[in-house]
Amino acid sequence: MEISLIKQEHAESFHRCLDIVAKEKRYLAQTEALSLETIQGFVKQSVESDAIQFVALDGDKVIGWSDIFSHWAPTLRHRGNLGMGVHPDFRGQGVGEKLLITCIEKAKLKGITRIELETRADNLASLGLYKKHGFVQEAIKKNAMKFDEQYFDSIQMALILT
Repeated sequence: MEISLIKQEHAESFHRCLDIVAKEKRYLAQTEALSLETIQGFVKQSVESDAIQFVALDGDKVIGWSDIFSHWAPTLRHRGNLGMGVHPDFRGQGVGEKLLITCIEKAKLKGITRIELETRADNLASLGLYKKHGFVQEAIKKNAMKFDEQYFDSIQMALILT
């Protein structure tokens, strides 16, 4: 397994991995990936802007991703929002942790001093990972997500980088 900054050549495989994780209707707010063309444009923009966006690769296959995007407003640019996912066949093997650590390191270099995230309250594996790396719970949002007519609470967490 290799961790790499996302590149245009990863777009199609990233799209497939994103779609698989989204269709699980458990870990992401979306329930399917946006169109391949939209993802290709998103990746192009990320590459051009040197975004904090990494992929985990098994050969040339994307098996996970992690990114931190900061806010557009000047007073909020020190904050970054974390997003990540790992293909179900590769969970529990340290992929998410390696992606997270790599993203946090680049966030520091880019001047991010606060990383925020939101995850489902029943996603115990991700909560454990985030806590292990210093994220603290800031809020519980009741009925924050709805999948197939079932509501789920979410947890807001943050990591302050010094």
